[in-house]
Amino acid sequence: MSKNAVIDIKNLTKFYQMGDEIIKALNGVSLNINKNEYVALMGPSGSGKSTLMNILGCLDTPTGGSYVLNGNQVAEMTDNELAEIRNKEIGFVFQTFNLLPRLSSWENVAMPLVYAGVGRSKRRQRAEAILTTVGLGERTEHKPNELSGGQRQRVAIARALINTPSIILADEPTGNLDTKTSHEIMHIFSEIHAQGNTVILVTHEEDVALHAHRIIRLRDGKVERDDINPNPVGQLPANS
Repeated sequence: MSKNAVIDIKNLTKFYQMGDEIIKALNGVSLNINKNEYVALMGPSGSGKSTLMNILGCLDTPTGGSYVLNGNQVAEMTDNELAEIRNKEIGFVFQTFNLLPRLSSWENVAMPLVYAGVGRSKRRQRAEAILTTVGLGERTEHKPNELSGGQRQRVAIARALINTPSIILADEPTGNLDTKTSHEIMHIFSEIHAQGNTVILVTHEEDVALHAHRIIRLRDGKVERDDINPNPVGQLPANS
């Protein structure tokens, strides 16, 4: 395991029982992801990429194999420890945004801080500051139905960043967006990476994956290829 690895998985498997058939969603996946890498997980439907993302995010458990996250064996963690990691160490961005419709932008962004026990005034201050960084400083009071798809995704990204996590996991983050808005959202991910975050995104779109510095392709539950991308789209200088 590299001393810079934030994620180290060895021979990871995930099997499902479907009637008399065993579905091998992951079938012996091994890889390291280092601090401040920008990685795209690609593959056709059924390749295992979303299953892998859920396991990396501690939303699901593997059938077998080893997963070490920031030096800790995930299998040995209690439910409370896993919940704390999901809230503090990992920021999630989903294709469907997963915003609460009755809450304003800043209230949606601040939700992880509620679970962290941060007071309301501090929650609002931090949420409004981070909304400004993603270009929504004038939309803090707007509810999701008052925002465009791209703006809702920006709110979701701000929520993922609110606890300054070490890892950002994004599952098809541009899947519901038009081309122009997709480019804008991917620019934000490049900025997040340049600030020192580890970014891992699942996508089936080649043009989205080309923003990443490393592209891991899965097929039939296995790593088919693991390539460095020498010319990432929209590459920004890393924050020193």
